[in-house]
Amino acid sequence: MATYRIYLTDDDHFLLDMYAVKFRAAGHEVTTFNNGASVLQALRDNPAPNALLCDVVMPAMDGFQVLETIRKENLAAGMKVIVLSNQGQDTDIERAKELGADGYIIKASAIPSEVFAETIKIIEAQKV
Repeated sequence: MATYRIYLTDDDHFLLDMYAVKFRAAGHEVTTFNNGASVLQALRDNPAPNALLCDVVMPAMDGFQVLETIRKENLAAGMKVIVLSNQGQDTDIERAKELGADGYIIKASAIPSEVFAETIKIIEAQKV
């Protein structure tokens, strides 16, 4: 099985740890961030990971602002961007897709193993 580099961004430390444990247990390299500014700085300073999972509702800079900046600065080369949010309205999902998100997972309706499986599926899916 391939090993992937994953960035997780969420202001909820409990969820960050829970998802990080799931990915690390499967042998993946995980870096966690508790705000949008720090993940953007990491993307500017390092080669892009295989995937970024990003919450929408965060203080200071929300997930949509993170996606807008990633697109504006071309920080997503080869990286899959997945929104991981409790916001499940169609307008939010549509906005995420317009901003280049490859996937949208609603936290409240997905247990960590489902988030993990969906993330791997998105990473391994070939762009058409």
